[in-house]
Amino acid sequence: MDSAAQDFQPRTFSIKLWPPSENTRLMLVERMTKNLCTESIFSKKYGLLGKEEAHENAKRIEEECFISADEHFKQEPDGDGSSAVQLYAKETSKMMLEVLKRGPRATVVPEAPEVDAPCQPADTVFDISGGNRAFIEADEAKELLSLLSKPGSSYKRICFSNRSFGIGAANVAAPILESIKNQLTEVDISDFVAGRPEDEALDVMRIFSKALEGSVLRYLNISDNALGEKGVRAFSDLLKSQESLEELYVMNDGISEEAAKALSELIPSTENLKVLHFHNNMTGDEGAMSIAEMVKQSPNIESFRCSATRIGSEGGVALAESLGTCTRLKKLDLRDNLFGVEAGIALSKTLPKLPDLVELYISDLNLENKGTIAIVSALKQSAPHLEVLELAGNEINAKAAPELAECLTAMQSLKKLTLAENELKDDGAVIIAKSLEDGHTGLKELDVSTNMLQRVGARCFAQAITNKPGFVKLNINGNFISDEGIDEVKKILKDGKNSLDVLGPLDENEPEGEPDDEEEEEDAEDDNDELDSKLQNLKVEQDR
Repeated sequence: MDSAAQDFQPRTFSIKLWPPSENTRLMLVERMTKNLCTESIFSKKYGLLGKEEAHENAKRIEEECFISADEHFKQEPDGDGSSAVQLYAKETSKMMLEVLKRGPRATVVPEAPEVDAPCQPADTVFDISGGNRAFIEADEAKELLSLLSKPGSSYKRICFSNRSFGIGAANVAAPILESIKNQLTEVDISDFVAGRPEDEALDVMRIFSKALEGSVLRYLNISDNALGEKGVRAFSDLLKSQESLEELYVMNDGISEEAAKALSELIPSTENLKVLHFHNNMTGDEGAMSIAEMVKQSPNIESFRCSATRIGSEGGVALAESLGTCTRLKKLDLRDNLFGVEAGIALSKTLPKLPDLVELYISDLNLENKGTIAIVSALKQSAPHLEVLELAGNEINAKAAPELAECLTAMQSLKKLTLAENELKDDGAVIIAKSLEDGHTGLKELDVSTNMLQRVGARCFAQAITNKPGFVKLNINGNFISDEGIDEVKKILKDGKNSLDVLGPLDENEPEGEPDDEEEEEDAEDDNDELDSKLQNLKVEQDR
């Protein structure tokens, strides 16, 4: 038996959580490596690490944190190791954040012969967003921005987020920005007028907009500024001069129908856009029409996010149809809107036009069975390489399970599947779990929480993932799984190739709960007999 099995083999009724198995440690290094070299808000500010550098850092972090946690564990030999695990997790997270904020190491350039020319600084990122939010006035602005105004400055990316600029500070910043705008490629002025009176905030926006007018940016972030239409138009000079944008972020900005229309009118070209994010606005159906027009003119978009924007059926249909021009789309996030069945069907007709889709987030759209079946039927044919599928909160029940299962069977590249907050119950669970059992070797996360699951459904999902290498998390919380059912799930996981580490919290599970369905109560016993018969071939193959 391998060392991982020995680590977790119970000798008594107590379970030792420390030390982690070698497989768990390697898995953590793999996850950290991926996080460190994946684009994020930190990479926008500090730069993106290469895979080799990310792996080196991940390995170093894990080794240092393991040593620290192991020393901690040795001081409490009678404990279960939970405090060591907490320390291990806390320190790895802390050190990873430090690496992200430090950014990629500078490339070593061979020494060149000395010449009579000024030395060019290596810094290209200027970021004052760290620390607590602060109000910035003229005197502090002069000090903070002094590096930008030095001769020979080579800054190409600036981030003024998390600093609230007043009129005086804006007037200090304006000539400095104007002097370097021709070398700037990325500007982050998100959350830079927080707490200011509306009139002052709008004036600050106009000053920055005028100073940056004519810059050729690839990245612009004006999120978290409560813009509304007035704010969008305050940025008119800047927006009207942008014809080469590749990334645009307008999140949490109060983008109403009028503001969306203004944004669509002001930006002269979105042909080069690769990222367009509108999360958490008050756009509505009419605003969605303007966004749809922008999307139609953006054939190169690879990541589109329009989540939590109050878009209903009419706007959802328009948006879904406009996405048909985005044939290079890789990531689509439409979560938390009011699309309904009709918009879901419209989206299903667009999906076959998106062959490169890798991540699809369509939770909380009121799709119901009909909309869900239309979408998964389209995905089965058009998105075999999908890695992330989120379908939570769509009122999906067992009637949609066969079509969903067929779709999942075709998706052998799936890494994360979220079906939380639906109504699958055990009937649907048996069908869906069976589709995941064979293949799907890259699956790492499965969330079927809050689905009225009971003992049989929980066992099926545990069986489906127990022997998948690298699996990380099974979420079956918020269901009606009996204590016996939980024990069976734990045994399945312990007897398979994965350990109990993959099982998520169970604090919201209700062992005494029952699915609220009067029709099913009459046939409960027959259903359980049928479900148990389906489980006869679902045996755990132990790792020998």
